[in-house]
Amino acid sequence: MEGSEKEVLENLRQKEGQKEGTVGATPEDMSAAAPESPAEPESVEEAEASEDDEEEEAGEDELEMSSDGQDAGGGPAGEGRTWAERKAAKRQAKQDKKAEAYKEKIDQLEDRVKRQIAEFENFRKRTEKEKIAMFETGARSVIEKILPVADNFERGLATVPAETKDDPFVEGMNKVYRQMVTELENIGVRSIEALGKEFDPQLHNAVMQVESKEYEPGIVAQELQKGYTYRDSVVRHSMVAVVS
Repeated sequence: MEGSEKEVLENLRQKEGQKEGTVGATPEDMSAAAPESPAEPESVEEAEASEDDEEEEAGEDELEMSSDGQDAGGGPAGEGRTWAERKAAKRQAKQDKKAEAYKEKIDQLEDRVKRQIAEFENFRKRTEKEKIAMFETGARSVIEKILPVADNFERGLATVPAETKDDPFVEGMNKVYRQMVTELENIGVRSIEALGKEFDPQLHNAVMQVESKEYEPGIVAQELQKGYTYRDSVVRHSMVAVVS
């Protein structure tokens, strides 16, 4: 009986001690005593950033280890040198790719500039030729209008009697005619020689055939109207009579 009573009293004391410990504990103690909750998972960006940081740290540690190994052992560290060379080769490949792209762009721009220069040169030459052609056309038009005036001077002076050739009026007209012919020669107008020359269809315009004892057949015997050239091109053909 005495042993059983002692066991009952001991159990009661243990229960009272547990109650007192629970009642006297603070919330901080309870939270500290509680088991820790698992940490929340990181986001994808944070995980990638952390992986990059870990790779960089690993590369730096590897370089340090390679340098330490080389200094301590006196020999090359193969793994560190391989990583550094691989990184340098990758950087050099990027630089070479950029340089090649720049060179290709420069070549394209140079080709474009050369084409534009060639086109401008062709345009300049073509414009110069067109300008000369326009000038030649205008000059020929003016010369063709002046030639009939010269013809009239020649016809008028040819009808002057011999006894009045020394008349001041006749001398004045003769001077005006010679001045006009001189100015035409200065700009490149030349008269075509026809009388006594062999007939040339490029220079002469045969309007009739005549018989002549002085000239052989095919020779110009008469010049009915004088012809002219302007800078080696015929402005007006000579109107002639050819011996048959």
